[in-house]
Amino acid sequence: MWTSYVKKYVEKTPGSKRLYERAAKLIPGGISHNIRFYPPYPLYTVKAKGSRLWDVDGNVYTDYWMAHMVLILGHSPEPVLEFVRNQVENGTHLGTVNPYAVELAEAIIRNVPCAEMVRIGCSGTEATMYAVRLARAYTGRRVVVKAEGGWHGGNPILHKAVSPPYGKPESLGILEEEQKYTRVMPVNDIEGTEEVLKECRRDLACVIVEPVLGGGCIPLDRDYLVYLREVCDEYGAVLIFDEVITGFRLGLSGGQGFYRVTPDMATLGKIIGGGFPIGAVAGRADILKLADPASGKPKWKRCWTGGGTFSGNPISTGAGLATIRFLEKHADEVYGKINKLGEMARTGIDKALEGLKGLKAKTTGVGSLLLTHFLKEGEDVRSSRDRLKTDQETQVNFYIALMNYGIFFLPGHTGSISYAHSEEDIKMLIEAVEKIAEDTS
Repeated sequence: MWTSYVKKYVEKTPGSKRLYERAAKLIPGGISHNIRFYPPYPLYTVKAKGSRLWDVDGNVYTDYWMAHMVLILGHSPEPVLEFVRNQVENGTHLGTVNPYAVELAEAIIRNVPCAEMVRIGCSGTEATMYAVRLARAYTGRRVVVKAEGGWHGGNPILHKAVSPPYGKPESLGILEEEQKYTRVMPVNDIEGTEEVLKECRRDLACVIVEPVLGGGCIPLDRDYLVYLREVCDEYGAVLIFDEVITGFRLGLSGGQGFYRVTPDMATLGKIIGGGFPIGAVAGRADILKLADPASGKPKWKRCWTGGGTFSGNPISTGAGLATIRFLEKHADEVYGKINKLGEMARTGIDKALEGLKGLKAKTTGVGSLLLTHFLKEGEDVRSSRDRLKTDQETQVNFYIALMNYGIFFLPGHTGSISYAHSEEDIKMLIEAVEKIAEDTS
């Protein structure tokens, strides 16, 4: 059955196939972001508006990937386009400080509970790298503890235990010495995490964790996050929330507001750039001030952060500012709508797949985030270890099948709903899932 869906995908996307064959000769793997590859080849797109995406063959899809969960207002929202049109005429990159970066920092501080100061960069990877550096500088300690299955960008310190098997290196070229002081904890497992943290407590600089684990779209328990807050206070360590996904996604105050747990620092990205490249570290002033180049301190008594050519780019900061201003003005309407649609989608997908032969479906997520798993054992997916027990090949095939019904998720990765989506979109999604379920029965 899945083979027939793959065959249909190939039949309707000949232009994508040709482009992939060209790209594979020029670019390793034919892609410039690893997760964008999926078999038999990725979709090549040329246009997007609202909740819709167009590929090179003219096929139209309702988009639930939303550019890596970036576009909370949908593709090409007018408040962002209006700013970008005006700014392009005045310069795409100025290479100097600009007022939009200041106003964006103010907007972040206004909404994010832990944010007393902000440093803006170019990507989430950069933000997590600098957050860890700041934590080490502040505590004078070395050990960094991250979540098993957690992705915090490609910097060597954090690029550990991201994908199974977790005990093997994630990449060639990363030296064992670079991860000498990186430890891994099992999420939603207080007892297992306590064992890890106790062992390194005297040299523990920080704990970094996503409130919703991006790899698998797995919400963390509030009790678990409260425990991390308490134990970091007890050990004098810095608690960092990686909110590149959850920042301004679960509400104006992000994951920390949603869970009512305030970290010492948070990393941000995606939504705060309004569809353009960005990253930021936000947090306590006494920590962030270590990065102050105007402090008069010699460089060995400061923490170097922010060396990107495009840091604070006016397009990115202005587009992000336009997005946040819209969210502030329409918060109840936006979050009320997307969270309702998220719950409707998760519940509807699982109900539609109840009759699936040999596998139980479980759609994880919270708010406007979702990902459907196919369980070979167990009843839920609450950790990266639970995800290992799922049928990930079926998961990828399921999402390719959905493309044949004009619905796009990046196979195997967290989906998201935007303000541009409608109840009709969700009904169409559920109807497509029902048809796929019928084909398997």
